[in-house]
Amino acid sequence: MASDALDVVVVGGGQAGLAAGYYLRRTGLEFVILDAQDEPGGAWRHAWPSLRLFSPAQHSSLPGRPMPATTDGYPDAGHVVDYLAAYEKRYELPVRRPVTVTAVRRDGDLLTVHAAGESWRARRVISATGTWWRPYLPYYPGRAEFSGRQLHTTGYQGPEPFAGQHVVIVGGGNSAAQILADLSATGDVDTTWVTPRPPRLLPDDIDGRALFDIATRRRAALLQGGADDGGVAGLGDIVAVPSVRAARDRGDLRARPMFARLTPTGVAWPDGTTLDCDAVIWCTGFRPALSHLAPLRLRTTGGPIPMTGTHATAEPRLHLIGYGDWTAPASATLIGAGMNARTAVDDIARALGGRPVIRNR
Repeated sequence: MASDALDVVVVGGGQAGLAAGYYLRRTGLEFVILDAQDEPGGAWRHAWPSLRLFSPAQHSSLPGRPMPATTDGYPDAGHVVDYLAAYEKRYELPVRRPVTVTAVRRDGDLLTVHAAGESWRARRVISATGTWWRPYLPYYPGRAEFSGRQLHTTGYQGPEPFAGQHVVIVGGGNSAAQILADLSATGDVDTTWVTPRPPRLLPDDIDGRALFDIATRRRAALLQGGADDGGVAGLGDIVAVPSVRAARDRGDLRARPMFARLTPTGVAWPDGTTLDCDAVIWCTGFRPALSHLAPLRLRTTGGPIPMTGTHATAEPRLHLIGYGDWTAPASATLIGAGMNARTAVDDIARALGGRPVIRNR
């Protein structure tokens, strides 16, 4: 084993990467966290200001340090950024930034992590790059001909640029509902909401903590051969945070079916109905940001990287955390990322001879 090798390199310094760092500190292993951002906060630094977490602060914490409470219950993006920055400082996590990892390659018994002009050799790599950096835009006929503005959720920063305009919001999930609520609350933006299927609001008393518990129970039942009850999807798609409830009460959460194509001036439905608009906001989700893993050739046709526990089946030295239900229940959330990181780091510690994180396994 090369003497210059680290035990672990963590790629990504957002919520999942910091949670991994917290647990790695407890193992005694030598590690570094590589973050492409200039400052702490991960993807939360780039979210629109009014974005709200699905859960109150007490149910939205990383391991070891509760998130400070907010006066209105559901923290906004700025509150999360401040929390992550304080978390990183509190635990003196060894974060290097800005470092953009371009490739992870096999190197004998090790993996080598490459960035511009630098590289790190490691016995294990944790990939925690999330999904924000890979927005998904579906194809619809006429998209290139539309003369108005088009942007994804990642490009939305508030209602001000849309004053006096008509905006079409596409998508039936939380981002679409919150952006619709943000725009419609101004009183000077006309909105039309289009969804592939009728949107379903969760009951007002269901928030992110309940969703995490439901997803965890469903995963456990499936692993034990039980019937699939649909989990979270069986209840609804949209958490009724305060801004969404207000939009519902104003009557602004009325959705139309998905349009068939875009026109130069707007959108058109299959029955020939058209609507002129100034902008289309695509709240159509994300894909895992995994281009740095391409040299390992781990993908299979038509699906995510196959996993065994927390590591890639075809490359046991690589662990993936924080990418959503694919890697662990609700692992793209703050509380879920912590759970996912705990299991992954414990697996690594047991393989490398560090102090175990989870006792009595």
